[in-house]
Amino acid sequence: MTTICAIFNALAPESLERSPTLPTPPRKVISAMQHCPSGHDGHSLSQCQNCGGQHRVHHACGNRHCPPWQHHTAQQWLQHHLEKPLPGPHFLLTCTVPETLRPLIRSHQRLAYQAMLQASSTARKRLAKDERFLGTDLPGCTGVLPTWGRQLQYHPHIHSIVPGGGLAEDRTTWRPSRANFFVPVKALSPIYRALLQEDMRQAGLLEHINPQVWTIPWNVHRQAKHHGHSACTSLAPSVFRVAISNQRPVSLKDRMVTFTSRQPARTRPRTTPLDVMECLRRFLQHVLPDGFMKVRHCGFLHASGAIPPDPLCRMILQAHPIDGKPTRIVPPQPPVVLGPTCGAQMRVVRRLWTSNRACVDPG
Repeated sequence: MTTICAIFNALAPESLERSPTLPTPPRKVISAMQHCPSGHDGHSLSQCQNCGGQHRVHHACGNRHCPPWQHHTAQQWLQHHLEKPLPGPHFLLTCTVPETLRPLIRSHQRLAYQAMLQASSTARKRLAKDERFLGTDLPGCTGVLPTWGRQLQYHPHIHSIVPGGGLAEDRTTWRPSRANFFVPVKALSPIYRALLQEDMRQAGLLEHINPQVWTIPWNVHRQAKHHGHSACTSLAPSVFRVAISNQRPVSLKDRMVTFTSRQPARTRPRTTPLDVMECLRRFLQHVLPDGFMKVRHCGFLHASGAIPPDPLCRMILQAHPIDGKPTRIVPPQPPVVLGPTCGAQMRVVRRLWTSNRACVDPG
């Protein structure tokens, strides 16, 4: 089995030669992934607690688009959110854009991504104010922006975790939603579309967009989750996942990459062959602009409007007494590293960083 880093290491020079005008962010990703498996960013030295044998492991590059780096950060994010879960129902909302709009979004990524995140948040807030649904001006949300589809195609969309309710105007009362209903997606879709259209108008890009885009229905999906831990577990892979993980490539032969993928509503994995240059092109089109934060917290979950978790949980439990105390679920701990000689547990005794600075951690 090959890896994404191995593909980049072998064929990135040819890709750069074919694309001399490649922007700076993708070039940084190429450089990081070429050096990732080489020890350029340092290494950790582990020692067997039984026989004393030592084993060296190279550090990952730390780039957020590099597959080896993301599993650990995703587990950290998930554990942080599961340690203090909010009780009550939660919802997973997905907001997409039509295929005909995607080329313009790809050409103006920073502006368009910001507009998508802002439009989805504002649309939810407008509907949440309606007394028929929630009657709150402060709902909460954690939104994330993936940009890929199952076969690496360009498909930007917004995934959001939304707690089932919001704070009343006095900020001391919880306004609960129904167990299986937050806001109507049929109303959410045209509001989200109109807000994004207005952002494109203000940016001077409306004349470059086919007017038919604003007349067709936009897909918005809602899925109810009974607990916050199940919603966080569902969203966690999208928070730090990259376009393709190291587990998906099966082979690299005759300049063809074969990787696994799943069809919508299907669980059986299939294999998809793709020209290696096309595979690299598809991967690099999902590199985010420098400094762009694809995870956003809104409403009462925003840092500037944060409410202590204990009072918030008490308010929610008063509105959802049937739920009882929220279950605290901690993700499984990382697997124990065993020594290659005698199979005993290994312990890190030294970490060495060589990227940008010299630093030795004695462990």
